Amino acid sequence: MLCQLQIRDFAIVEAVELELRPGFTALTGETGAGKSILVDALLLAVGGRADSGAVRHGAERAEVTAVFDVARNPGALAWLVEQEIAHEGEVVLRRSVVADGRSRAYVNGQAMPVQALRTLGEHLLDIHGQLEFQSLARRGYQRDLLDESGRLGAEVAAMRDAFRRWRELDLEREAFAQRLRDRDSRIDLLAHFVAELDALSPQTDEPRLLAEERRRISSVGRLAEGTAQAESLLAGDAGDVAGALGRAQSLLRNLSSLDPELAATERLLEEAAIACREAIANLRRYADSLEADPARQEWVEARLAALEEAARKHRVEPGRLPDLRSELTAELAGLRDGSASLADLERRLETALAERDRVARRLSDARRTAGAALDERVSSLMQGLGMPGGVFATRIELRDPLQCTEHGGDEIEFLVSANPGQPPRPLARVASGGELSRISLALQVATLHATHLPCLVFDEVDAGVGGAVAEMVGRQLKALAESGQVLCVTHLPQVASQADHQVRVSKRTAGGTTRTALEVLEGDARVEELARMLGGTKITPRTREHAREMLEGSQAKAASSGAGSSRARSGRAKSASGR
Repeated sequence: MLCQLQIRDFAIVEAVELELRPGFTALTGETGAGKSILVDALLLAVGGRADSGAVRHGAERAEVTAVFDVARNPGALAWLVEQEIAHEGEVVLRRSVVADGRSRAYVNGQAMPVQALRTLGEHLLDIHGQLEFQSLARRGYQRDLLDESGRLGAEVAAMRDAFRRWRELDLEREAFAQRLRDRDSRIDLLAHFVAELDALSPQTDEPRLLAEERRRISSVGRLAEGTAQAESLLAGDAGDVAGALGRAQSLLRNLSSLDPELAATERLLEEAAIACREAIANLRRYADSLEADPARQEWVEARLAALEEAARKHRVEPGRLPDLRSELTAELAGLRDGSASLADLERRLETALAERDRVARRLSDARRTAGAALDERVSSLMQGLGMPGGVFATRIELRDPLQCTEHGGDEIEFLVSANPGQPPRPLARVASGGELSRISLALQVATLHATHLPCLVFDEVDAGVGGAVAEMVGRQLKALAESGQVLCVTHLPQVASQADHQVRVSKRTAGGTTRTALEVLEGDARVEELARMLGGTKITPRTREHAREMLEGSQAKAASSGAGSSRARSGRAKSASGR
């Protein structure tokens, strides 16, 4: 839910801060005071369009910060994990706009593209009204709302799984068929490559071993000279280290009989003498093995050249040639057996396609049942929301021939007729802003048991209504707030009196500068604001009394329905946990 909203230098707002609570909050005030500016600022915070007009005259930049509690918001939490953004169950969105219209966005202090911010915003709140984007106009949102209203989670999951299985096989078949289209030429080419590699017969680690041998053969003179020098130092006239060690060992052997402490040193000399004699023997054997062999050197050079040429031809490292030989051999065998494999793939694909279409038709049938129930509920609610004779209809058309996505094969669209005698038409094209807000409200109330965003914002939901209809709008907003948080910009006391909380937005002018201020209303201050909404500029004692009665009456109705509401919430919670 939305916990805090801070606005600085936005439109006519210099600086305001609003703390928000769960339940239904009404934003009231005189026309032009800036109520809708708060909604515009909130829209900007969650990724709405930015332009230079958002910056208050004379300021360098506008800045909006919105703080959301997301501890129980799985969609937002998953997004934060995906973006690797640290959080403690809270998201802080900050959006700044400079005077030339450029903007920057931050999530928990981390810079973020606006499109990514908009994606996160879709998990945080939904704004209904005359604004630049509304979930209700999106076909995907309409489909999801229908599925949620009908509790079709199992059918939707089955559709997704069936589509995924079919799609994987379809891609596999296409790749295999592509290989088969070039089968003959590919077989000839692979057979040639395999024959070449079979003739070459590269061995594991062969290039490294041959390179070592080539270095040894080409350096035989230096090796012979060096080993001879080493042997001379150890046993020859130049040094005779072995003889010296032997003599020293003999001397200490005699002395150790006089002092046992020299025995350990005598053993070390014995070990050194043995090691020295072995080193001399190894050097002599190595020297005897050294001989110039021009034929062997020529063969090694030729073999390395052949391996390196084959590696360049296939664009691999020489050491990869044995693996490449196995891979090409396997591909060649697969192509030669390709007809049988393709036939098996096509059989499996046909079975998956039949299952996909069967699941899609079953989902479509379930959607028609859910749509009929949703149409009845929303149409009934529209009658009480100032649209007598209004009709809501869900158009569900199964594509023919069946063309499925992971969401099924249905074209789904919400249709509405807000006036009697008019045929239903697509909702986004026929409804006015106020009607769209009230239809949105009716949909939200009609699908209370479905999963909703934690914060819903309604702007001008009461446009064009009054009296009993306005009171019904307020009641529906209050009912909707039982399962989350609702913010509503309203001009009607019948709506505001139903709210759990009320915030007055006022415009003040001082020193030639206009500023917007916010005030949370309690007690008499709230009665005074309701009286202003009832009576205009002239407020009489009778108007105040009427406002007090309206507020007390709304609170009394809320208290009397509290037990029933609790039971309803409990039922919804059980329903949600059972899904």
